[in-house]
Amino acid sequence: MNIQKTTQNVLEDIKIHVKLKIASLWTSFMFLYIYVDYFHLYMPGCIKEILAGKVFVFEISQSFLLTAFVSILIPVLMIFLSVALPAKINRLANLIVAFVYIPYTIFNLVGVAWVHMYIAAFIEVLLLGLIIYFALKWPRKVN
Repeated sequence: MNIQKTTQNVLEDIKIHVKLKIASLWTSFMFLYIYVDYFHLYMPGCIKEILAGKVFVFEISQSFLLTAFVSILIPVLMIFLSVALPAKINRLANLIVAFVYIPYTIFNLVGVAWVHMYIAAFIEVLLLGLIIYFALKWPRKVN
């Protein structure tokens, strides 16, 4: 059976700017990042440790919470900055932050890590790799 192409069955494919692709990747990264921490609360003994003032080997303190806040704040801001910053600064910021967060993501697996945490870390690193890829392949202006 020969199907002819008509305007009714051809889907439109809109070219998405690299800034929106990268912002979407940061958004996906943040969803995983937050949900893995949230699901961690369901792991046996976690709430007990938190009530005792510990997270892994760290004492819960203002310094610890500030560090945790900054570790979330940076990728949250990258969602907006990936759209708002000028291309040259944007590209550099995305490369630096994504490269820094790859080992940070892997470090989060130290200690007790369940399968969902390994899967999430793999996907997070994959998303960070895509951010790096799109930043490196940033379209050049043709004069």
